[in-house]
Amino acid sequence: MPLLIVFIGILFLLLLIIKFKLNTFVSLIITSFVVAIGLGMPLDKITTSIENGIGSQLGHLSLVFGFGAMLGKLVADSGGAYRIATTLINRFGRKWIQLAVVLASFIIGIALFFEVGIVLLIPIIFAIATELGISILYLGIPMAAALSVTHGFLPPHPAPTAIASALNANVGMVLIYGLILAIPVTLIAGPLFAVVAQKYIPSAFKQKGNLSALGTQKEFKLEDTPSFGMSTLTSLFPVIIMAISTIYDMVVNKGIRPKNPNSVDSFFMFIGAPGVAMLLSLLFAIYSMGFARKIPVKDIMSSLEVAVKQIAMLLLIIGGGGAFKQVLVDGGVANVISKMFESSSLSPLFLGWLIAALLRVSLGSATVAALTAAGLVSGLMAGTGVDPALMVIAIGSGSLIASHVNDAGFWMIKEYFDLTVKETLATWTVLETVVSVSGLGGVMIINLFV
Repeated sequence: MPLLIVFIGILFLLLLIIKFKLNTFVSLIITSFVVAIGLGMPLDKITTSIENGIGSQLGHLSLVFGFGAMLGKLVADSGGAYRIATTLINRFGRKWIQLAVVLASFIIGIALFFEVGIVLLIPIIFAIATELGISILYLGIPMAAALSVTHGFLPPHPAPTAIASALNANVGMVLIYGLILAIPVTLIAGPLFAVVAQKYIPSAFKQKGNLSALGTQKEFKLEDTPSFGMSTLTSLFPVIIMAISTIYDMVVNKGIRPKNPNSVDSFFMFIGAPGVAMLLSLLFAIYSMGFARKIPVKDIMSSLEVAVKQIAMLLLIIGGGGAFKQVLVDGGVANVISKMFESSSLSPLFLGWLIAALLRVSLGSATVAALTAAGLVSGLMAGTGVDPALMVIAIGSGSLIASHVNDAGFWMIKEYFDLTVKETLATWTVLETVVSVSGLGGVMIINLFV
């Protein structure tokens, strides 16, 4: 019954948005109330659940989104994004530009959260696509594929790292398996899928993207822009900070952060937090893209203000997605799905993937789905001989499947690329499913040899 209610709730949400053209944020909140009532939640608890969902979602993302948008705006306004785009075009050329995007996104994605990578790369993707006169989505799909794969497969991202800890898996082996699988999966779900998607959903590739999110586009003379090195350093500054924190953890603490950290541990944990890393990066960007180029303080602050105004509705939409997710969690949907497989005789690797996939479709959050699946599978692995590191990848793959209307990433892709709900389902949702299924296939193949 709870799963039927979730299914009906998703249909209701799609009806409000597509048929009645209701504002996405308003639609998400209305649907959250309707589904909560359908799941039998006490009426006096529903509002609290929705408020907690919005707060927990935005509490994690507001700093990242806010500072990330400001940093991206400064890089774009200064001509830094134009310099990066021009350099990449000259080095790779039009024929290999998708590969350039994949490589850049993959490297950045290893150290950054998915949301941070999206915020930092979107301005560059727009600049490259505009310069070459090609579809933004043609480059956006490889970018999204690379970021998604690193988010689900590779430590130090939260989900694979936490799953490895829960299953007592060797983090180093998780990273090795993850890298082996990440390369082919990214190529399949990125450049190859982009070619297929362009044939069956051509309207999505005609969209110009939400260029207003980047402000008025300026024209630059190359000699007036910051250097490629400084532009790249500014864009990747969060990567550098988080990488330093991660390397410290891997070398000193073997990839597992201590329960009782000393002062040095605390320092690296502090600077490695996404919000702090983004703040430090923004301060560096204010200097490198502003003060160092003798840009007036008034103009710098104006760029920051515009950046915040441009992401206001996006933040509300993401908060609404958080509300919907929290209602499903508090309504007991996760527990219902878990109990369905307690006595199953399926392959543990496939079972871990399947449970994570069902949780992902129902709850939206890849991290919540992965951790919930790990908690269940850990008790089922005893005596099976399954490599825990492979189970981490299997669960990570399942947690990425079929991103749709209850996932913040879905709305990010929709808003930034200015797609309709249908176009987002046909591109982003399918892309995530390709990543998930390809990841499971790779896990099963590796399992034959280890």
